[in-house]
Amino acid sequence: MLEKSSLVTRIAIGITVGFILGLVGFLMLPHVLPDVDLMLRWGFLLWYMTLGAVITVFGVLDWQPVLDLAMPWWIRAPLIAAWMNFVLTLLICHHLRDFSLALFGQDDILTSPFWFVGEGVLVGLIIDFACTRFGGGGPGTGERQHPCRDATGARGRWPQAPSSFGQVS
Repeated sequence: MLEKSSLVTRIAIGITVGFILGLVGFLMLPHVLPDVDLMLRWGFLLWYMTLGAVITVFGVLDWQPVLDLAMPWWIRAPLIAAWMNFVLTLLICHHLRDFSLALFGQDDILTSPFWFVGEGVLVGLIIDFACTRFGGGGPGTGERQHPCRDATGARGRWPQAPSSFGQVS
């Protein structure tokens, strides 16, 4: 892990891992479905990049205040990714059904397009593992030092302007 956690680092790692996973889908789709639309291929690539960014932004939330529960990365990421893939499955159900039939066949249990939700759990785990391992996590990830606070977080005075500020000579 890096010395100081950074939200920007987490997002960069999440988008990169999402890009790699999306690129696998982008390159694999034409081999499974030869007549697949190019827009669907680009959609998968951009979807996984977006999924990586969303999962990593939520990496600063390690506590669920309403339920008063800890939310470690291995619970938080699969929930977010599964939910987002569930919504996507509802939107592109017919495309995923064709993909499932071409990939698994007619009599397989995975002919339902909702296997994509389970795939989201796995992708969420991969993305957030990489982000937490190499970019850190928790509430301190998104914090910056306020210019009016000292290193302990105590309030100080606004920085003073130089004595010659605003004077005309």
